Amino acid sequence: MIKDNLSEVQRNIASAVKRSGRREEDVCLIAVSKTKPVSLIMEAYDAGIRDFGENKVQELVSKYEEMPKDIRWHMIGHLQTNKVKYIVDKAYMIHSVDSLKLAQQISKEAQKQNKTCDILLEVNVADELSKFGLSCDQVCETAEMIAKLPAIRIRGLMTVAPYVDDPEKNRTIFRKLKQLSVDITNKNIDNVFMDTLSMGMSGDYEVAIEEGAKYVRVGTSVFGERNYSINKEN
Repeated sequence: MIKDNLSEVQRNIASAVKRSGRREEDVCLIAVSKTKPVSLIMEAYDAGIRDFGENKVQELVSKYEEMPKDIRWHMIGHLQTNKVKYIVDKAYMIHSVDSLKLAQQISKEAQKQNKTCDILLEVNVADELSKFGLSCDQVCETAEMIAKLPAIRIRGLMTVAPYVDDPEKNRTIFRKLKQLSVDITNKNIDNVFMDTLSMGMSGDYEVAIEEGAKYVRVGTSVFGERNYSINKEN
């Protein structure tokens, strides 16, 4: 089932890439494996997937220990400062940096572990009260402050768009994030690279690709519906 699901998602990605005049190698599928057991994730791995996304620190750490070491784990959920130390050496990229305080903690732990952390700044483009993220007005100033921290590298922006019945409704959200990345690029801030946009999920990833997404975070369309009654602890 998962192999078939992946084939369909990858066909859709290829179509969206073609429509937007981009190159397939410029878009990467992150299979969002939160709440899913290792056995199912291994099916996706065996089908060629190497980028997986987790929302919870505990799940990421557990699966990191159990699964092949060539997997690139992406931390895509809200990250508490007291949990940073557990994933700095395990996460390929942290997508959900939403404050200077969190970035400072990542910098501190990364220095301890003698590594440089690639991060994305999370932007609440739609200003939804239920979601984390910087406001559009905060992003540039926050990027300038975070860019001065050692052992950290800003690679771009991430957003979680609203749940909508028609993916076209989120096109303006994705377009706004892309424009924000262009505006920040034009400021030529040292240690800030706007080469990565993480946006688009199962319901709207094709539109996100058309608007410039590098990473699309797809869970349900790959693994099926999730069971949220397990793994509630971060």
